[in-house]
Amino acid sequence: MPVFKYGFRANPQSESYRNPAVNGKPMPGSHEVMSMFSGCGGLDLGFLGGFTYRRTLYSALPYHIVQAVDIEDRAVETYRLNLGEHAIVGDLTEIPVRELPKCRLLIGGFPCQDFSSSGPKVGFAGTRGRLYRVLVNYMVEHRPDVVVGENVPHLMRLEGGKYIRAILRDLENCGYDFQLWNIFCPAYGLSQSRRRLFLVGKRSDLPGHPELPVPSHKARHLPIEDAIGDLTKVLDESVTNQSQYFVATKATAGGGQGDHANRRGELAYCIRANAKARIQFHYELDRRLTVRECARLQSFPDEFVFPFAAMTCMSHIGNAVPPIVGHHVAQSVLKYIQALDTGLVVASSCRTYQQEQQDFFTASNLS
Repeated sequence: MPVFKYGFRANPQSESYRNPAVNGKPMPGSHEVMSMFSGCGGLDLGFLGGFTYRRTLYSALPYHIVQAVDIEDRAVETYRLNLGEHAIVGDLTEIPVRELPKCRLLIGGFPCQDFSSSGPKVGFAGTRGRLYRVLVNYMVEHRPDVVVGENVPHLMRLEGGKYIRAILRDLENCGYDFQLWNIFCPAYGLSQSRRRLFLVGKRSDLPGHPELPVPSHKARHLPIEDAIGDLTKVLDESVTNQSQYFVATKATAGGGQGDHANRRGELAYCIRANAKARIQFHYELDRRLTVRECARLQSFPDEFVFPFAAMTCMSHIGNAVPPIVGHHVAQSVLKYIQALDTGLVVASSCRTYQQEQQDFFTASNLS
């Protein structure tokens, strides 16, 4: 088990730059956010900002997450330890939507397992395939200005685009315009080969649209050793979660979901929620990656503590949105909101999903 004294929100080392909203004191003029399917808080930390990762400060942003909800109690415990008491355990399909707080923004990484290329790929037939509907219900009831959904890119390809078309149709039919942002995370500073799909929408009566964030590392991806190289000689809990890893021998064949040996100078393999399905070995040491190394590769700051045994921690990390990627998305949304508030948004500044739909599916051979 990890040894720790503080979670992120109580750590003296992050006090000077972390967002005061994690301690219930939001920045002046903060925009209220409702967070669904929050997990351990990767996307939420990205929106809040106020953390450092690999010598870079991701500044605090004027957001206040009023409530975060997830069904997994240990994920919520991790969230509360690090990001605040506003997280609750709950089944969003059973909580009356009118009882959820009315906020200007709605964010949520609706479950991806039924759409993932490494999962069953059962789509709406799975138990989690229609959970995006709770986002729709909130939009109908509370009419947030901006909605940010998140999932796996395979959602665009599954069944020739059938599911993404149905999801976007439901999201837009309640009076919203959406864009799809297929983000290659290394282009934004992540040392891991990972793509995420963001569904970014705004109310149809509002002009403009948030713009896809400009990549910060488009031509200079950071290799695995940039994220975890300084941990090579750390064998104890002087860096929390660094002593935690699974003992495993290397298999003779991986079959696509088995053993993978990372390589110096290259991006790490994608961190999975199921640590047994993809066994990742260190690029230099004869062992698997530690919990902290996986957290680093997902861009969690070292002050962010994962308080459970390795398997649970790995699951929370693998399911999370990388905070630095969430921060880039949050900055783009913030620019849009600020432009709305100052009347600077031009109505024709972007094309909606409906306008681009046919071009997108034709180019992707999905029509």
